Amino acid sequence: MPADLRFPSIEALRAFEVASRLGTFERAADELAVTASAVSKRVASIEELIGTPLFVRSGKALQLTAAGREYLQQVGAALGLLAAMPQHRRARQRVHKLRVCAPPTFARQVLVPGLESFTAAHPEVELEIVLSIPYLDRQAADADIEVRHGDASAGRALLHDRVLPLAAPALLERLPPLRVPSDLAHAPLLRTPIEPWTPWFRAAGLAWPEPASGPKFVDLGLTLEAAVAGQGVALGRPSLARHWLRAGRLRPLFAVSAEPAGQYFIAPFAAADPAAAAFAAWLTEACARIDLEAQEALSGAA
Repeated sequence: MPADLRFPSIEALRAFEVASRLGTFERAADELAVTASAVSKRVASIEELIGTPLFVRSGKALQLTAAGREYLQQVGAALGLLAAMPQHRRARQRVHKLRVCAPPTFARQVLVPGLESFTAAHPEVELEIVLSIPYLDRQAADADIEVRHGDASAGRALLHDRVLPLAAPALLERLPPLRVPSDLAHAPLLRTPIEPWTPWFRAAGLAWPEPASGPKFVDLGLTLEAAVAGQGVALGRPSLARHWLRAGRLRPLFAVSAEPAGQYFIAPFAAADPAAAAFAAWLTEACARIDLEAQEALSGAA
């Protein structure tokens, strides 16, 4: 072997391979349990050694150069040989990290309360839950599974929601009787751009425009919290309000319901990822149970 032959470190080669596979230094850092800066420096040490860039960097995203693709094939084979040696294998099971992105209210009312059953069934999967901002159409970057709110035909539908007016008993005591939908003309209506009133108005036979005054929120959970506090009537989903309905803190006002402007769904994901597929199956089943709970809570509160 020539005396002037120089090798990159194993840590640098692993950083390059993981960054190539995951597409960002940040996600590679999570897998390797180091900082993104450390991953970047390790990759840079290889680029300096071989004298050519391995990645084209666009913001946080990485794309292999032609030289990077060729180098990855050679490096991948070498790392594969090392990984196949039993002396290099740890006894413990490898942890698979899964990043899940969901809207805030869905995460709080649907996702998080049931997570224990998933983690018990899949101890090898380490979950990271991050929040999106539906009103701004902003999703968290690099999520393995995304729950979105909108046109459910774009993915796998979860909850099958209907919306109807909900109010706290304390508010109803202060208002004139609300016997028919048109009586809402005398009630404060809570507003949110995520859940417009117009679809329900039409279902109730009311030719009213979207309310232009009254408290406005850009979060479904905050809208329901305001309704529980007696601040106004919310157009709510029984799936998200089931605990308050069951406890009698919110009451449905009329039998009329409507299809909401958007539904929750799982966006398309990498089907080859077994952890993502397992989580999507679990969440679909969990939401089916919540649909039943919501109907029971609504029937009991009526």
